[in-house]
Amino acid sequence: MIASKPRVPGAAERAYELTKELVLSGELPGGHLFSEGEIAERLGVSRTPVREAFLRLQVEGLLNLIPKRGAVVVPVPPGEAEDVLDAREAVEASAVRRLARRPELIDDALTQLRRVLETQRSHAETGDLHAFAEADELFHRTIVAAGGNALLLDFYATLADRQRRMNVHALGPIRAQLPEIVSEHEHLLDIVAEAETGAEAFAPALRAHLDRVHRR
Repeated sequence: MIASKPRVPGAAERAYELTKELVLSGELPGGHLFSEGEIAERLGVSRTPVREAFLRLQVEGLLNLIPKRGAVVVPVPPGEAEDVLDAREAVEASAVRRLARRPELIDDALTQLRRVLETQRSHAETGDLHAFAEADELFHRTIVAAGGNALLLDFYATLADRQRRMNVHALGPIRAQLPEIVSEHEHLLDIVAEAETGAEAFAPALRAHLDRVHRR
């Protein structure tokens, strides 16, 4: 049997992925105006697939299209960050409480969390802000996954883009404090390790962590 070749993303998909990455990474900040031609030139494609990508990103709320001028990156709306943080607190705390009721899952959860934490620590040491922000989102998502509630995990996944964008925005001014954030994650991990007897300690610790990073 001849192995099938891996699917190569089409021009529209590549334009979508590149533009979305530029927005989420903060390279294209909120309020920035740019054209289809800029993306088309970077990819070596025509403007037609870029226009299709821009339409997708407009539906997702990341771009506003301006006829004959291009697109403007939609800034994070006032109040959205607080809404996301409140949702995260509720979902992550719920996951740890559920994990406490299923102690046989704690060891596996700790293994996965330690693996992510080591990756994040290495990014902190090199000062790679964008990789650190991705690992940060993965650490918290791993906590949610450990709870074993598929519905909550699906919901949490819908926050991923917002989280990453918020992380880059919040972490930039405190880049020197990335090792301290890793230490706070270690504290959260320690609480998860004792979740069977102390799950209620997680919610206030998480709130203090999010206050320090996002609500300062």
